[in-house]
Amino acid sequence: MSRYQEAYTRVTGRPAPAAAATLDTLFDQIAAGKTLPPKAQQAVALGLTAHSLNDAKENPGLFDYYRWVLTHCFAAKQINELTAKLIGMAFTSANIFQTDLPQPITLNPWQIQAMLAFPLAAAKAVVIENNGVFALLHQHHPDWPLIVQSGNDFNPAYVQLLQRLEKRGVQFAYIGDLDSRGIQMADHFYTQLQQTPIETVTALQPPMVVARWVTLYGKPDTHRTRSLTIQHPIYQQELATIHLQGKFVEQEQLIDDYERMIPAWLAN
Repeated sequence: MSRYQEAYTRVTGRPAPAAAATLDTLFDQIAAGKTLPPKAQQAVALGLTAHSLNDAKENPGLFDYYRWVLTHCFAAKQINELTAKLIGMAFTSANIFQTDLPQPITLNPWQIQAMLAFPLAAAKAVVIENNGVFALLHQHHPDWPLIVQSGNDFNPAYVQLLQRLEKRGVQFAYIGDLDSRGIQMADHFYTQLQQTPIETVTALQPPMVVARWVTLYGKPDTHRTRSLTIQHPIYQQELATIHLQGKFVEQEQLIDDYERMIPAWLAN
């Protein structure tokens, strides 16, 4: 039993949850002052689902134990982790525009009009659904052209700038969670575009690669692999793979694969 579990049991009078030992490595990293990736990436590195450390409903017992240890064992310690919190209703990107401003930059809806004809620094961009994956890839590869899509935040200003970049020749490849909602969001993203081929948008997550990832890394969950309405046949095919296997894959699990695939796509 680790010192964290011992402290929890001694103070609360309750046994630590069954999976408590899973968090020992993370707690030791915090104690050593190491820089941590975004919280979802921390969870996946431990073999948990991405929301296990920031959503009490994902694994209530483990989440309560995690929060208790942070509060009581590290109360006086600054936890050094890369934040995934970005401003909502905004266009956040890195290395898309020619500017001397530190990257990434976040544009609010009032700034969009002024950026429609702003000089560009990239002809390709990877659009990332997950804030934490964006933050981590930018930290690892500060020169990569990246755009945050942020789930369902398809506000008019965001879409307007996205479509203008597309008309100016920027090509978009999209990466997101390989579950029902993730595929539906990717499908919806594609519907916002006006001239980019589906083969370009899915270049980093084509059906054959998705099938391989689901087979290799998939985690079973009937809710996250349920059938949903999808418009484009390629995304219908990808959702069918996920639904039939009953397994999903989160973006955080694919960082190593992304880091191999993205440079080749940008250079092609």
